[in-house]
Amino acid sequence: MQYVNRPNLDFRGFSGTVASGTVQVGQRLKVLPSGVESSVARIVTFDGDLQEAAAGEAITLVLKDEIDISRGDLLVDAQASLPAVQSASIDVVWMAEQPLTPGQSYDIKIAGKKTRARVDAIRYQVDINNLTQREVESLPLNGIGLVELTFDEPLVLDPYQQNPVTGGLIFIDRLTNVTVGAGMVNEPHLQASTSASQYSAFELELNQLIRKHFPHWDARDLLGGK
Repeated sequence: MQYVNRPNLDFRGFSGTVASGTVQVGQRLKVLPSGVESSVARIVTFDGDLQEAAAGEAITLVLKDEIDISRGDLLVDAQASLPAVQSASIDVVWMAEQPLTPGQSYDIKIAGKKTRARVDAIRYQVDINNLTQREVESLPLNGIGLVELTFDEPLVLDPYQQNPVTGGLIFIDRLTNVTVGAGMVNEPHLQASTSASQYSAFELELNQLIRKHFPHWDARDLLGGK
């Protein structure tokens, strides 16, 4: 979801691009990572309403229920099982003069969502001359390698080869706001996922609202984020 479209009090839509598959009017959808569900009331486009939209189409969804959806959240079929993870192995192309080293933190942007990630380790750098892998302490300018990241909040990721939209990301310097690297999800670490099954949809939505509007309460993220 890229943004909330609310031109007046009578219309509230959620705009974005269909990343894969199709979506239909009446289909039951689930918001990730919160797990809250609703049904599609309308599919709105510049050329008029649709009954069905396919991958690649830019649309605005109007849902039957008033639920809280934030920029970067994913809408999936209600029956889909897509666990959120907080770490992953990422194939990285580094584009900054300052090398990428373990312990650094960056803003990242993936599928319209902006969050923060910490570099835990650099597994190897790829030698572009012979495609061999070698151990390194940092990844230099134009370096290509496999990096371990831990995210500040649970994310729903796919390997890049399966879905470039939910598998591609960029690194952003937190001070200059300059893009310093590009990454492709190699493997989400499912063992680090946080299950929301122990909480009801109402509890998850209430927790999200409290953390958003009353941050001074220091409420714990039920999905495992900070």
